[in-house]
Amino acid sequence: MTIKNKLRTGIGFLFVLALICCGLSVYFLNRLSADAGAILKDNYKSLQYGQQILTAIDANGGPLNDAQFKVIDTNLNLEQHNITEPGEGKLTDSLTAVYGQIKQSNHDAALQNKLHLQARQLVYGIMQLNMNAIAHKNDIATNTATRATILVAFCGAFLFLVAFSFAVNFPGYIANPLKELTARIKEVSNRNYHQQIDFKSDDEFGELGQAFNTMTKKLDEFENSNLASILFEKRRIETIINSMHDAIIGLDEKLMIIFANEVACTLIGMSAEQLNGRYAPDVALENDLLRNLLVNDQPKLKIFADNRESFYSRESLSVTSKGKVIGKVIILKNITEYQQLDEAKTNFIATISHELKTPISSIKMSLKLLEDDRIGNVNTEQRQLLENIDDDARRLLQITGELLDMAQVETGKLQLNFGSTHPRNIVDYAVRAIKFIADQKQVTIKVKCDESLPEVHADLDKTTWVLINLLSNAIKYSHEKSVVELVVKKRHSDEIEFSVQDHGKGIEEQYLSRLFERYFKVPNATADQTGTGLGLAIAKDFIEAQSGKIEVDSELGSGSRFAFTLKRIA
Repeated sequence: MTIKNKLRTGIGFLFVLALICCGLSVYFLNRLSADAGAILKDNYKSLQYGQQILTAIDANGGPLNDAQFKVIDTNLNLEQHNITEPGEGKLTDSLTAVYGQIKQSNHDAALQNKLHLQARQLVYGIMQLNMNAIAHKNDIATNTATRATILVAFCGAFLFLVAFSFAVNFPGYIANPLKELTARIKEVSNRNYHQQIDFKSDDEFGELGQAFNTMTKKLDEFENSNLASILFEKRRIETIINSMHDAIIGLDEKLMIIFANEVACTLIGMSAEQLNGRYAPDVALENDLLRNLLVNDQPKLKIFADNRESFYSRESLSVTSKGKVIGKVIILKNITEYQQLDEAKTNFIATISHELKTPISSIKMSLKLLEDDRIGNVNTEQRQLLENIDDDARRLLQITGELLDMAQVETGKLQLNFGSTHPRNIVDYAVRAIKFIADQKQVTIKVKCDESLPEVHADLDKTTWVLINLLSNAIKYSHEKSVVELVVKKRHSDEIEFSVQDHGKGIEEQYLSRLFERYFKVPNATADQTGTGLGLAIAKDFIEAQSGKIEVDSELGSGSRFAFTLKRIA
């Protein structure tokens, strides 16, 4: 039977009980009404008729007059038509006979008194008979009321018990399966698919239980098949990760260590069993390398492993799912070989640059002597050759200087001599140094530097070198007879900004992010505009070493603007 039919049956049963209770109540009320009506309608009227007859007989104590006969005739006639009790008819007939004798012996006083006494006795007999009937019928009505009360109370109590049982048990019949189903669904949501429901009924709940059991079986089969596939893929990925020469550490969103390959375990000095499943910050408390990997964001690390110093580059990759970070992977790549080659390259460049400075200086000195008239006169062609040699020597000297500066930066031997100086001093030194080159190209350097600016904390030589480099580049890329703007102003509350603006052809946006890379040169530059590609890289290192920043803003056809900042002195 379905739940709908069960509901209909239960509610119908309660409805039938209510109808039965109401029917019994109506039936007994009608019985009581009928009994009471019989008492009032029949017996009470007989008493009234008898009372009126007695009153008429005893009205004057003597012979009856016409008015009395009329009252007696009327009530006696009514009584004859209201015979309800056994024996009442006989008494009424006797009373009628006596009354007839009274009418015939109206002039005999002795006989009248005797007949009046008989009439009174007969009337009293009729009245007594009706009074006894009233008492009897009252007992019957009382018994009927008692039975009605008992039966209605019994039916009401039975109906209440059934309704109470229905109200107590039926919600449980509906709610308990739903509650159990809800609990099972929660377990299924926690990936516990070994859930079965045993609804021992042939209604919708039974069908629901069977459908739920089928679903959990299918989910369990699907989970097991997926789990096997996932475990296989996990083992394969672990094999691939362990075969890599880079150290790899995987963390979840709560910084729990998920995996660490053999290289990572060797570097950290702990086994995979000691790392996997542990909270990374707790492990970091007793392991310096892991602490540096979690706390510091250094791109390059020096690690002592395998009884030698090795260099590693650090890379942190965030793992996301639907836009939410669910973990990260830390990768340490062994760059020891490349670091050694880079150091060898840097030392070679530094050595060669240093060695080249001496012969270049000798060439410059020889050129000065050749240009002196005391040594001898040179013709026009020879002087042109000397100027070309001088330009080449100057360019060669500049290149070797840049190479030496870069070698200092790469080896970490950059030495800064900090001091306080007014920005105007840096500007004046740079403008004087570059004035000759600007005059040759007829480029005007427009300087805007307020004397009220505060002093800056900087290395005067290194900062002047940076500004000269920026001005030199601006002149190279400017048209003849154009203007280069050099502006010094306050930036924020604790910085002074130096900016150089030219009005050349500008730099394409795709190259802006690479301008400060070492050895990078902007494509399509003319021969007289190209350099070593080290100037801006060195400038960036010099400025950042002084806690400053350097930036560029350029647009094709509108020129370029290079700017750097230095900390002001409070």
